Amino acid sequence: MSEISPGTHTPGVVDVDQVMKQNYNGLFKLLAGRILFAAVLIAAPIVLFRVGAPSTIFLVLPIVPGIFLLVLTAYRLWGGVRLVQCRKVLSHYPLQFHSRVVKKNSQWTEYGNVYEIKVSMRGEHGAPLMKAINAAGRRRWPQGAENGAWVAGDLVFGGVMVVPGSNAMLFLNPADWDKLASRREQADAERIARAEQAGISKRNWRKPILFWGG
Repeated sequence: MSEISPGTHTPGVVDVDQVMKQNYNGLFKLLAGRILFAAVLIAAPIVLFRVGAPSTIFLVLPIVPGIFLLVLTAYRLWGGVRLVQCRKVLSHYPLQFHSRVVKKNSQWTEYGNVYEIKVSMRGEHGAPLMKAINAAGRRRWPQGAENGAWVAGDLVFGGVMVVPGSNAMLFLNPADWDKLASRREQADAERIARAEQAGISKRNWRKPILFWGG
């Protein structure tokens, strides 16, 4: 059941399997494009040399950014892609519609753009400030998020946000983990156990960049 204010329009029910499939496809396209571009940068000088181009610094120069792009892609995949974590959260928490999403700021990192946001109900105050990263590795802020989004999880621990329409999925974690420690300590055993099962019972962010948690 959605947590909505009277008069608030709620988008149609989210198909979790479809959302996961769409985000995995998005990740595949992102990686395929990067790897193809890197392969061209690396292979083109070799092909040109074999067909008789003179061996100069300018011929081999594209190989360096090609290798760098491959390394950076692997780096982002390791630290920024959160699809497995999102699936785990969505298997333990239902999606609920929140009518207000406010993006406070964003930070560029090697892993992807990290946003600071608040998700709440219109007229509601005291929502915790969250960090968010696109689970499929995209850097672009999802269009339409300011009109509300589906959220699964327990925000003093973390969660997942799905934007209606695009089905863009963001992994969430409290921006100030220590500040919310007292609220987590007040949680009953059932809430704590559920957060542990969903993989959000431990800090998933450490400044200035992202790590897998723990």
